[in-house]
Amino acid sequence: MTLHINGEACTFADPTPAHFTLAALIESLNMKPDRVAVELNRDIVPRERWPETPLKDGDRLEIVHFVGGGCCARFGYP
Repeated sequence: MTLHINGEACTFADPTPAHFTLAALIESLNMKPDRVAVELNRDIVPRERWPETPLKDGDRLEIVHFVGGGCCARFGYP
């Protein structure tokens, strides 16, 4: 199965279709679900629907991983 993730073709061993969900993909990529937003074929998929959202060959995903941090000093905070 080939998925296009953030513009790059990624090949996965052919999984059982009913078990290869968006939630399973995020887990296989070792991403923390609470720090990720996903667009599947140009539609944002709410996190609560990931376990029931099947993926199929050729799907296009944009995955955004939120990263915290930075410096507050320029705003007057220690």
